[in-house]
Amino acid sequence: MKNILNRLINQESISTEEAKQVLVNISKGDYNQSQIASFLTVYMMRTITVEELQGFRDALLELCIPVELEGYNTIDLCGTGGDGKNTFNISTLASFVTAGAGIPVTKHGNYGVSSVSGSSNVLEYFGIKFSSDIDFLKTCLDKANICVLHAPLFHPAMKHVAPIRRELGVKTFFNMLGPMVNPAFPKNQLVGVFSLELLRLYSYLYENSDKNYCIVHAMDGYDEISLTSDAKIVKNQEELILTPEHFYSPRYDQSTIHGGETIESSAKIFEHIIMGQGTEAQNNVVCANAALAISTAKGCSIQDGFDEAVDSLLSGAAREQFETLIELSK
Repeated sequence: MKNILNRLINQESISTEEAKQVLVNISKGDYNQSQIASFLTVYMMRTITVEELQGFRDALLELCIPVELEGYNTIDLCGTGGDGKNTFNISTLASFVTAGAGIPVTKHGNYGVSSVSGSSNVLEYFGIKFSSDIDFLKTCLDKANICVLHAPLFHPAMKHVAPIRRELGVKTFFNMLGPMVNPAFPKNQLVGVFSLELLRLYSYLYENSDKNYCIVHAMDGYDEISLTSDAKIVKNQEELILTPEHFYSPRYDQSTIHGGETIESSAKIFEHIIMGQGTEAQNNVVCANAALAISTAKGCSIQDGFDEAVDSLLSGAAREQFETLIELSK
């Protein structure tokens, strides 16, 4: 590690294989906490390369506990986090809306590190059970059209990193990795990223994959469609700019999609929206993100996806999947 750190501090980069090996060594407990913290800190000071990101991703996928869900053509809706915007749990709500529209969802998530309430925080608040039991996960998909993959259960290699990430409390390159290391290896993916630079890196990695994907970055810094600005989208065969008007929506002030200051207040916002009591801005931003997921999975237009998302939310279909998942967790 000393040699790697010296090179990184001297602004050198490391190869894909070296990056992969560092994470493998971390998983084996080969390094002390100070070395791991230093390694994470370097990547807060400079841009990560495609080769490094690929190595980190490959290591985590190789080390993860895979979830065998062949036969379910699922999608994951997952943002990198780390945008510093403290929105409510948009992608988690959009996941239930997508499930309510008939598309199976394998939702990969974790506790918040750089945010107040990550997807796992809010789902745990409602009593949703985190499990790696394959029969339970299949039952969730069969009955609720969604299952939750709580990252620590499937990435035991990261047990040496988790406490350091919590203590640092800021985004690290592990934020960049989260959406890419879903242990169910879903064929469809909606990914939100916190910068245009990361959008570029992700597009390089995803264009060489067999995934059906959509990567999104809002131009004012959100890692999802925010409807507070235009958004850059990269899909398998195209790049485009989406405006709020694509979702029949006005531009909203950032304050309209702000999240809670505690897990409890975040959960209250979540509950209001899933129960159909959200504000126009909250409903529209959730449905806009679900629209991209539905469009990606079904191959339909974004506008048709938006119509299906609105129907899922306002008809109560999304709420039904949410309540079913809570019931299955008891």
